[in-house]
Amino acid sequence: MTEIHALRDAYRLDKAALLASMQATGASTRGIRVMLRKLSTLAGGLLQTLWQRAQLPPDLALVAVGGFGREQLFPFSDVDVLVLLPEGSTPEAGCELRTRLESFIGSCWDAGLEIGSSVRTVAECLAEAALDVTVQTSLLEARLVCGNPALFAQFRQQYGAQMDAQAFLVAKTLEMRQRHTKYENTPYALEPNCKESPGGLRDLQMILWVARAAGLGSTWKELAASGLATAFEVRQIEHNEALLCLIRARLHAAAGRHEDRLVFDLQTAVAESFGYRSQAPDGTRLPMRASETLMRRYYWAAKAVSQLSQILLLNIEERLSPSTHEPRPINARFFEKAGLIEVASDDLYERDPHAILETFLLYQTTVGLKDLSVRTLRALYNARGVMDGAFRRDPVNRAAFMRILQQPSGITHAMRLMNQTSVLGRYLWAFRGIVGQMQHDLFHVYTVDQHILMVLRNMRRFFMAEHAHEYPFCSQLAAGWDKPWILYIAALFHDIGKGRGGDHSLVGATEVRRFCRQHGVAREDARLIEFLVREHLTMSTVAQKQDLSDPDVIAAFAQRVGDERKLTAMYLLTVADIRGTSPKVWNAWKGKLLEDLYRATLRTLGGRAPDAAAEIEARKREALVLLALNALPFEAHKALWATLDVSYFMRHEAADIAWHTRHLSRHVGAAHPVVRARQSLAGDGLQVMVYAPDQADLFARICGYFDRAGFSILDARVHTANNGHALDTFQVVASNQPGHYRELTHMVENDLVRAIETGGPLPDPAARRVSRRVKSFPVAPRVTLRPDEKAQRWLLAISASDRAGLLYLVARILARHQLSVQLAKVSTLGERVEDTFLIQGPELQSNARQIEIETELLQALSA
Repeated sequence: MTEIHALRDAYRLDKAALLASMQATGASTRGIRVMLRKLSTLAGGLLQTLWQRAQLPPDLALVAVGGFGREQLFPFSDVDVLVLLPEGSTPEAGCELRTRLESFIGSCWDAGLEIGSSVRTVAECLAEAALDVTVQTSLLEARLVCGNPALFAQFRQQYGAQMDAQAFLVAKTLEMRQRHTKYENTPYALEPNCKESPGGLRDLQMILWVARAAGLGSTWKELAASGLATAFEVRQIEHNEALLCLIRARLHAAAGRHEDRLVFDLQTAVAESFGYRSQAPDGTRLPMRASETLMRRYYWAAKAVSQLSQILLLNIEERLSPSTHEPRPINARFFEKAGLIEVASDDLYERDPHAILETFLLYQTTVGLKDLSVRTLRALYNARGVMDGAFRRDPVNRAAFMRILQQPSGITHAMRLMNQTSVLGRYLWAFRGIVGQMQHDLFHVYTVDQHILMVLRNMRRFFMAEHAHEYPFCSQLAAGWDKPWILYIAALFHDIGKGRGGDHSLVGATEVRRFCRQHGVAREDARLIEFLVREHLTMSTVAQKQDLSDPDVIAAFAQRVGDERKLTAMYLLTVADIRGTSPKVWNAWKGKLLEDLYRATLRTLGGRAPDAAAEIEARKREALVLLALNALPFEAHKALWATLDVSYFMRHEAADIAWHTRHLSRHVGAAHPVVRARQSLAGDGLQVMVYAPDQADLFARICGYFDRAGFSILDARVHTANNGHALDTFQVVASNQPGHYRELTHMVENDLVRAIETGGPLPDPAARRVSRRVKSFPVAPRVTLRPDEKAQRWLLAISASDRAGLLYLVARILARHQLSVQLAKVSTLGERVEDTFLIQGPELQSNARQIEIETELLQALSA
């Protein structure tokens, strides 16, 4: 055992030295292939020593398979081996051969090798390979480590004879599609798997496997010699493969284990091993974090791998089964072949650069075209040098790009295809700067370029009849809009200024102004587009953070917008933008807030100055009609309404006023709490009404109940009647909502009453795990406390990483300082919250107390 320990110590020392040399190279990929080969050689040498020590029969062979077989062993990858047995040599239980094999495999583990082993005869290998394409693939790269060379040669010969290259290609293509589907068909995942995700190392390995199986070569240079790849493509592949290998190796080293996912916890450590930093030497914050710089480099490599692997795979398919489709001429420069656009000559784009954008215009306008052929993809890839400053300044190209944007259909697909082929970033140079740029802001789940294209898709869908059911109001507004391309340009540019430092809205406005001038956009249209880019966050901010029942808020927003055309465009862009950040960010309540703001602003822009008295009377009349429909006795509303002041009627819609009145008309001034719940009129979650004698910690107790019961509060409207009772209305969503709401409403109506009536100190917030994403990219908590414009109440704004019980945490602190909450607006953006409270209380009149409250809140949010 002492000998094994010595071997293990020597192996670990040598491996550590190799890893140290890798870490010392910074961002350079030079030497990574040699390092992986040295790790393979190191493991192979140890295996040979252990094989000899085990004194196994000389007619056996030890074979390296998988990554170890191709001499590409990563720091903590399994060392996969096959013990090849001669025919008839079966290690049955109790026999000496079995004992020695078990001893050999055990010694491999003892010596520090993460071994993955199988023991088979040649016939068994062939039978397994015929049944399982994974086994067939691992055996494809088999390499003799030690033992019987004649047996290994026999295996190679029989394995090669059994290989059906066409069937193997089909099986590996299906396997790739399943793998890509598992990783959502995008290389731009937040935490990509650098081996398995689309654009990862597995895509490159698959090309070499299929090519080797077909006898077309087993290295990139051999593929070039076979005519499957150009010398330029091989250089690009080797460069990007080396980068992905270095990232994967550094990822293993940072994790200290086999880890192929670039998880948030490890992104910064891997980035710093490349020499990337989040701060300049003088301590100032750089525009991009170290992790964002690394991820951008990864995404660019993954994008290139996706493009090149698609080209090579289609070439191999064509070589193995040539297409029988006859090309049909579209014009002098392009053909249609099996539904694909085919260039008439390989050098078309070098000879006629105008044909580059024409490709995508034809893709939009020619019926039956569904993609680009491999010949066209290759021609585009090799013509990237043509797309230079002169190409971007060419009036013909500028006109072609505007025509693409102005087509009645195919815009989303054309833009996505232009991005996939790198044409979009080379034509719109500002767009190139945000390709593959990650947004570590806890609510965007896409890179900036993917987010922009998602917003463009959303905007496009507003104008498509088949999507009118998704957002009927947006589709209704879009139907009356005369120039959709104005909104498409605004969508393309709204976030194009990200990552440059400063306000990205202003940077984007400057870029889009230049674009409009260069592309001959009429002055009035250009001003509208620039306004939309500059103000694209304004409507969302007002709707989610300000009191929409305040006429002054609406009047100020209307003045900022200016006219109905700008308002409609801003509304459509805002909805498309929020929906394009993450599937989790949009909800029906946000939709209702935006629509309410749109309608209120539209009335103001139409010349109807906000008239609080008239608005209240209209709501009361509408509420009385609804009450009459529910058969409420005549004048039954008077007792409750007599206790409610103007602010109540301004903050609640007629439907809510009627709902409150119907349930409370017989309980005015009741000593015990009254709780009622119903499915929210906005669509998602519940609307919960609480009527109870007011107390300083009432809001906190209600928030505590929702926290413990697993509800998230979206909105709270808190009102204190002049009879000393609180009438509060909450919009809540449950993390696990049942298909029907009856059980949920019954539970809330009973349990919340008990929670309010239970005396004693407020319970501590429930302890729950913080998500990995929040841990890795925490939002520095911010608390601002300022008087409202009328200096009667105070606005408390909080920004922090989201976590369960956050609102309850805040409510407890406010209750401790005897502060009453008038309004709470809760905006959850992925895993970041931005909450706004309208509060009042005697302690707010003291500057010292204000500082104390803000400090307590900051400490609680930072804990």
